[in-house]
Amino acid sequence: MNGNFLKPVALSTCFLFISLFANLNGKWKGVLNTPNGLIPVVYNFKINGDTLTGTAQSQQGSVNIDSGKVEGNNFSFDVTVDGTVYPHFGKVYDDSCSLNVDFGYDTVHTTLIRDTTR
Repeated sequence: MNGNFLKPVALSTCFLFISLFANLNGKWKGVLNTPNGLIPVVYNFKINGDTLTGTAQSQQGSVNIDSGKVEGNNFSFDVTVDGTVYPHFGKVYDDSCSLNVDFGYDTVHTTLIRDTTR
């Protein structure tokens, strides 16, 4: 009986983790409120296992996401702009992502919303 109970629980847990990773895939938009003003940003996330890749875009251009990791509903990655590395730390929810960007002198928080436009 215990074996029959554990199999569905294990299977459900696997689907839960897969769905969390899948929810992060895609295009997300937000605005960073920095001391230098508001910066609209777009992140294109791609998940492969526990690895996060993709791009980050702003009015200054597009950069690759480096050192990306996903652990449960938490994720982290770096972007490098003009030789400076900016660590990002976030958490994915059903309909949004909470994201903190470390600028070295300050940490900026934003909420990303999935971009459903084509």
